[in-house]
Amino acid sequence: MGAPDMSFSLPNHADCRHAGYSHVDVALDKGIASAANTLWVTMKRNVAQPVHNFSLPLLHELRDVRRRLQAGASRWHYDGAVEPVAYAVLRSGHPDYFSLGGDLRLFRACIRNRDRESLLGYARLCIDMIAEGCACSNPDLSTISLVQGRAMGGGFEAALAADYLVAEEHSTFGFPEIMFGLFPCTGAMSLLSRRMPVHQAQRLMTSGKVYSAYELHAMGLVDEVCGRGAGVATVGRYIARHASRRAARLSVRRALERTSPLDMAELRQVVENWVDLALRLSPDELRVMDMLISMQYARREPAVEAGQAVEMLSAVG
Repeated sequence: MGAPDMSFSLPNHADCRHAGYSHVDVALDKGIASAANTLWVTMKRNVAQPVHNFSLPLLHELRDVRRRLQAGASRWHYDGAVEPVAYAVLRSGHPDYFSLGGDLRLFRACIRNRDRESLLGYARLCIDMIAEGCACSNPDLSTISLVQGRAMGGGFEAALAADYLVAEEHSTFGFPEIMFGLFPCTGAMSLLSRRMPVHQAQRLMTSGKVYSAYELHAMGLVDEVCGRGAGVATVGRYIARHASRRAARLSVRRALERTSPLDMAELRQVVENWVDLALRLSPDELRVMDMLISMQYARREPAVEAGQAVEMLSAVG
């Protein structure tokens, strides 16, 4: 039997958005059956913020969405009713970026002020967001990342945390942290090693290279690549296929969670190590971080700025 004919689009109903959110849009797309109800979570573009990264307010709102879903047993308030949610999609409202990851300016301020607790608190919030985006926290909910631009550092990790990763063909991915003496701290090794051998994951985390969507698809990290602008429709087709055999596919996913669970104790230890290393960065390493921050916040076209920053950091590395 073929997949059911379902129409998926980004809904635009004000009554399905949580009034308390200012950094994310949350919209419920009701399928032809409750088995296909999809919650679209869009990280909003903030025109006053030149860098599309995980600010503290955005992290808190993303965590709140996921905890509401978890507390409601995969249900969401919609139009005066409580609707079941089978799929949750994380995407970005920025035309060029999924996310540039961690807030480097906040990192730099914490390092300058020797503020270990604030840096640790931020990093712990990041691993909570990653862990709660994985299936283990909500076994009846399937998660999808839709990347339509750059996904760097923590943005790459957030995309990997989903069950299924769709990337438009122009999207790029990478872990630039090694360029300024750090490493990806919010689950990269655990998430990558679910999809590739550990030694390959180590090389990817420490290469500083920027990868195309097609390169990562060949490695098994991106599940599906589609044309520019075709991401929403591609996600819809995937959901239609998945929903046609949803019970069996969820059982396979639960088996993966049992055989390769995220170890929260290990993630917390990695974060502790990352904070200790950040506070010991050398003056040269901090200068590289400062260079990237300056380029991120420069007043120029974002796509040009991001590309130049990566090239310059690669040359330094």
